[in-house]
Amino acid sequence: MHLTSYGQFTLVWSDEFDSSELNLEKWTYDTGQGSWGWGNNELQSYTNSNSNVMLDDGHLTITAKEEQLGTANYTSGRIKSQGLFDFKYGRVQARIQVPIGQGLWPAFWMLGSNINSVNWPQCGEIDVMEHINNELVIHGTHHFNNNGHQYLGNSVYCDAGEFNVYSIEWSPLTIQWFLNGVMFYQADISSNSISKEEFHEPFFFIINLAVGGNWPGAPSASTPFPAIMLVDYVRVYQESVGVDEIDDPNVTVIPNPSSDFIRFSSKVESEKYVIYNLQGEKILEGLQKTQIDISSLLSGMYFVDLKLVNGKVTRTSFVKH
Repeated sequence: MHLTSYGQFTLVWSDEFDSSELNLEKWTYDTGQGSWGWGNNELQSYTNSNSNVMLDDGHLTITAKEEQLGTANYTSGRIKSQGLFDFKYGRVQARIQVPIGQGLWPAFWMLGSNINSVNWPQCGEIDVMEHINNELVIHGTHHFNNNGHQYLGNSVYCDAGEFNVYSIEWSPLTIQWFLNGVMFYQADISSNSISKEEFHEPFFFIINLAVGGNWPGAPSASTPFPAIMLVDYVRVYQESVGVDEIDDPNVTVIPNPSSDFIRFSSKVESEKYVIYNLQGEKILEGLQKTQIDISSLLSGMYFVDLKLVNGKVTRTSFVKH
């Protein structure tokens, strides 16, 4: 099911990869070996060939092959939305399956659109999902400039060889990373953070399957080629009524996470609550009360909209254990 909204969020851009060819109004190719192996001593040469990037059975298919091209011993694919689509703040969701093997480095990530004027890392980088080698975790990271390159993030157990939904929620206050709806890392990018101005500018997407590089190292004899990365969809949702109108840092859920009951801590009066899951389905609603029973909910991340007595709506979130 292709959802056009959930809660106060509205779908503003997506690619379901349902056509027969890559949509060149949404994506462009990065090709070649790149300077210094795309900055990471990667071993592949990226192409725009159907043998490396194609759409098949409703999926974007990126294939890494062990074959000679120029001085590279491998070919693969890398696409980006630079110059075609960028955005600031919102929720990103992508359903992805990646290949597993030594020297393989699939990623779904974002760079600041001002990279050509301020360079990296001052443009900022948001890695929604990276996986390397045979690891049983995926990584979510943000890179920034603070007197040089800095990065912070977290990893979480994941069977990345199966389809999973990788998400971030990016607001003026935080960037949150989710695996299948469960948050595993949160970064502070508010005015209280240090040198995070990069994350208050538009970003564009990159999807690629690298071979080798400083982080994963080179492939081995056991690495399976061809190696295939599948992307089912990429979707971007943004606040329907504008972030400034519904973000209220004074509203929090207590306790968070919780397994049975929650209540709200707020300096403003509210009269009604609505709880949504990550698919935008309304799960619970009612008049504001001291505590709300959430024991029947499945484990995962939920959004709560509170209707205030002044008629406005504010949003917060919580994790159900």
